[in-house]
Amino acid sequence: MDTDLIKLVNKLQDTFNNLGGELDMPQLVVVGSQSAGKSSVLETIVGRDFLPRGQGIVTRRPLVLQLIHTPESSDPSPSSPTFREWAQFLHIDKKFTDFQDIRKEIEQETFRVAGQNKGVSKLPISLRIYSPDVLDLTLVDLPGLTKIPVGDQPSDIERQIRNLVLDYITKPNSVILSVSPANVDLANSESLKLARQVDPQGRRTIGVLTKLDLMDAGTNALDILTGRVYPLKLGFIGVSMEAALNSETEFFKNHPAYRNIAHKNGTKYLAKTLNQVLMNHIRDKLPDMKARLNTLMGQAQQELNSFGDSESFGDQNQQGALILRLMTQFARDFVASIEGTKVDVSTKELSGGARIYYIFHDVFGQALDSIDSTANLDNQDIRTAIRNSTGPRPSLFVPEIAFDLLVKPQIKLLEPPSLRCVELVYEELVKICHNCTSTELQRFPGLHAKLIEVVSELLRERLGPTSEYAQSLIAIQAAYINTNHPAFISGSAVAAQQASSPPARQAPLRPASTEPTNGTGTDEDADSSDENGLPNGIFPS
Repeated sequence: MDTDLIKLVNKLQDTFNNLGGELDMPQLVVVGSQSAGKSSVLETIVGRDFLPRGQGIVTRRPLVLQLIHTPESSDPSPSSPTFREWAQFLHIDKKFTDFQDIRKEIEQETFRVAGQNKGVSKLPISLRIYSPDVLDLTLVDLPGLTKIPVGDQPSDIERQIRNLVLDYITKPNSVILSVSPANVDLANSESLKLARQVDPQGRRTIGVLTKLDLMDAGTNALDILTGRVYPLKLGFIGVSMEAALNSETEFFKNHPAYRNIAHKNGTKYLAKTLNQVLMNHIRDKLPDMKARLNTLMGQAQQELNSFGDSESFGDQNQQGALILRLMTQFARDFVASIEGTKVDVSTKELSGGARIYYIFHDVFGQALDSIDSTANLDNQDIRTAIRNSTGPRPSLFVPEIAFDLLVKPQIKLLEPPSLRCVELVYEELVKICHNCTSTELQRFPGLHAKLIEVVSELLRERLGPTSEYAQSLIAIQAAYINTNHPAFISGSAVAAQQASSPPARQAPLRPASTEPTNGTGTDEDADSSDENGLPNGIFPS
């Protein structure tokens, strides 16, 4: 039952890797600095050398390693396989029996995605290893933490690897396998530092202490392994760098500091512990995983239902009705986008009919308001137009021909913004056409592309006649100047009223005089009118 749980999680993990979905799977994530011994720990658990080796960053893509226990074959017949261990990659349909070929395939697949410049990639490599010598286990080997770029490594290699590691260990369902060398002060462990950042209580972190056999003479890591220095709920497990597992067992049994805890250290104990921790973790997270899977399945089923009836797609008799329904829905979406009744209306920017309204009233309106009809006219142009329209005769009044000569070029100024308005509306209609797509129509990308192509071609065919129609409207206005138009008459009336109202007159100042002008001592202007109101001197009595 327990082994079936791990196999089930492995199948789910492969499925989501292929489909590109996201589901927080219970998994063991191996984290450690460069040269901390991560690769050696993994290879010791597998019992084979299969990971790439070299200077600098060797692991540049996450390696999802699925170990699957297979029973020993008891069939001695010639038809039985001659190998007891093999491996398979998820990206290639091939069975590998030579572990050196596995190493080469990992290197080639890394170069294919991450390139040759020592950069890293988040795209994982999935590898299954079948062997009777392994326990059912799933581990994710991440690139080693580094501080300084070396050689061809990118300048921000530290940030790239740190972000990649955090992407994996931040997930609550990940158990962190923090690998630290025993011959380096534990306070300088980058893996424990990152683990504490996402797991401050140390509830899902396992400490692995490597290179115990390389510590200085007279020193040991007993306090660390017993949890007195850095307590972790899942504890620390020590491993040595001895080549053979038997030698590692003898090392712990014979070491004076480790002999009492030898049964809780070593690679074999590490593999058993990881297997048990992973199964317990899967068992604890199983209800949440089931709920999450049911949610994802419901969403997928809802999306599948939105694609329409699958039976009509396979029935040739109903294909015509299906195409007609899709075309009708496309037309409805197009009209709804223009009328503003579409369901998924954007709130970030103007679109559809609102955008067309904006083009007419704002863009086109501002373009018309910016036209200055008198900018290219001066008094000399007006005089010249009047003279040219009267020929050899002197002009007493302004001829209408001169008015037409002056006004028609100004009316032509309306043509460029009008044609630009037609182009903007055409572009918006094409954009609406591209955005008219339903989930059901997405099932048929060829039909969708053909609909867009046909509608766009129809709009493009109407662009020319529409531009010509706009030009003809302007030409009509220029051909006949309607001086009886209310706007023209009201403007003329205002101008006439301003011209007819006389300016305010002031009484002239009379010169001062010390003598009467007529010798009578009275001012003759004081009574200069007769009884009929007529001025004296014009009609004397």
